[in-house]
Amino acid sequence: MRSLTPRTAAVAALAGALLTAGSLVTGAGQALGTAQAAVACEVDYTTNDWGTGFTAALTITNLGPSVDAWTLTYAYGGNQRLANGWNGRWSQSGGTVTVTNESWNGSLATGAAVQVGAQFTYSGTNTAPSGFTLNGAACGGEPTDPPTDPPTDPPDGTAPELSVSGNRLVDAGGDTVRLRGVNRSGGEFACVQGYAFWDGPMDAASVAAIRSWNVNAVRVPLNSDCWLGLENVDPAYRGTAYQNAVKDYVALLKENGITPILELHWSRGLWTGYDSHCETAAAECLKPMPDAQYAPEFWRQLANAFKGDRAVVFDLFNEPYPNNLQVMDYEQAWQCWRDGGDACPGLTFEAAGMQDLLDAVRGTGAANVVLAGGNSYSNDLSRWLAMKPSDPTGNLAASWHSYNFNYCSDEACWDEQIAPVAAQVPLVAGEFGENTCAHGYADRLMAWLDAHGGSYLGWTWNTWDCSSGPSLISSYDGTPTPYGAGLRDHLLAAP
Repeated sequence: MRSLTPRTAAVAALAGALLTAGSLVTGAGQALGTAQAAVACEVDYTTNDWGTGFTAALTITNLGPSVDAWTLTYAYGGNQRLANGWNGRWSQSGGTVTVTNESWNGSLATGAAVQVGAQFTYSGTNTAPSGFTLNGAACGGEPTDPPTDPPTDPPDGTAPELSVSGNRLVDAGGDTVRLRGVNRSGGEFACVQGYAFWDGPMDAASVAAIRSWNVNAVRVPLNSDCWLGLENVDPAYRGTAYQNAVKDYVALLKENGITPILELHWSRGLWTGYDSHCETAAAECLKPMPDAQYAPEFWRQLANAFKGDRAVVFDLFNEPYPNNLQVMDYEQAWQCWRDGGDACPGLTFEAAGMQDLLDAVRGTGAANVVLAGGNSYSNDLSRWLAMKPSDPTGNLAASWHSYNFNYCSDEACWDEQIAPVAAQVPLVAGEFGENTCAHGYADRLMAWLDAHGGSYLGWTWNTWDCSSGPSLISSYDGTPTPYGAGLRDHLLAAP
């Protein structure tokens, strides 16, 4: 997807300030940093403080009964004053701060969490709040109904090492592996919007909820500016801090037997022509092609970080679309897709082609399986076999994105354009879904992919509006939307 992101960050980047962070979990009457076993709510409170102001990031977890709306209240003892806030409706009266939900994040099931944040000014001492209340009840109080625990089955074990054999992905023993799972959006936009590394929880409980759907792969969209630590990103969410957050999540997925697919989703390049998604060169939206300066360096660094781990899969670029720009013909667009640079006439920045990105990966010695998405937002694979980049390791697979609103969205097109690719190389539908909040299209597509030995990952494990996302879940405990129920039921019935 083009990363429809309902969450926005109002905080400005703090140029030149190196921020420090501290974390605490609070409940009524308990010391900071101490968790309590039976509580109705839990709040993780982190600050990035530069002496005259700070940002506060709060993760609110509901451990009591489900709620349809929420209000969080807490107080500062000093002269902290609210400047702006995001992901909630913030207000302040004296030292008391109140945050109420937005229309899109008011529903909190048992075990679900929501992230909010704000910027404050102060002078003197910045003492952390001593307690929080949710809907008038102090965190630390007993829930009125017993909470529903997240799945507690033990992890299935380490994710398999993968390679390509003909048109199959295989493990170290040569057995076929089909990747079936979900996308986990957030890492491509939260960092560059300046409020978090991720959108929603990425902890053990959230991964257990994903695993409860019989998922064996999670695709993780990433941002090149955040990974490379460029100046336009808040220092708290860029460079080493961002890289460590990615590595931690990869380790958590692998421990649960889930294959991580790391993917470059947002990259640099100024394109304001037809089908532009933002008017900036920064990695703040999807661009028609990856840029030649930063995207290869992103892949060199990321490949170096994971080149000894064949359980991690690389997806070169989310959705190339030079064919949609109205500045080059169809054949030229595929040349641009593969070769970048001078093969992309009319593009207003120097692009890296899929061969450039693959060369950056292989130049590190990494032999990980690599996915290359097609043209036209990765929905067109008609020239993929003829134009695919050269891979000295042979570990190259095709990535395909399929939504009900794409041009190639029926069995006739799939049989003509997609089946020939699936017959020669592993086919991974890195994204699929529909904007109907139902799952009729998804059911047809999964049946077709099952018949052709394909892999597939639904977009997306985020609690957004299923008609605008589309979104698989309404709560991070794994409660599906009607659309998500189709994928969940299909995966649970899979062998």
